[in-house]
Amino acid sequence: MDEAALLYALQHKKIAGAALDVFENEPNPNPAFLSLSNVLLTPHIGSATSETRIAMTNLAVDNLEAFFNQKPLPSEVKN
Repeated sequence: MDEAALLYALQHKKIAGAALDVFENEPNPNPAFLSLSNVLLTPHIGSATSETRIAMTNLAVDNLEAFFNQKPLPSEVKN
């Protein structure tokens, strides 16, 4: 996301509000967001549900099993 464009839109009421848990400069949000009443900031917890964490764990296990069995990784990260 383009934080500068989002800040402009929020400050000039081009959009009603925003809720963010990811920032350009992780883990520090742009201080300009802190002065706005139409912004909700959370500490990168968007995936903090039991279902999501179980799915993330299962995916990690699937990747490890594939790696050690010399098979293609289900969610390979490429440079």
